Amino acid sequence: MRLSRVLKSCKEFFYRKEGASGIEYAIAAAMVAVVLTAFITPISGSVSSVMTKVQGAMTKAQATTPSE
Repeated sequence: MRLSRVLKSCKEFFYRKEGASGIEYAIAAAMVAVVLTAFITPISGSVSSVMTKVQGAMTKAQATTPSE
């Protein structure tokens, strides 16, 4: 029963005239993926640097805090 609904929905999707908006969303998603791929290395380096600084600050704070 569910499978027939899914197939019916798929059929309706492919035959709708408003399907152009779906294609536009797919193109926009592909463009975002390309931009993310282009900037992933510089971004990951920056994030790694920030996380290293945070880790160092936490370690330093933990070392200076008196334990009970």
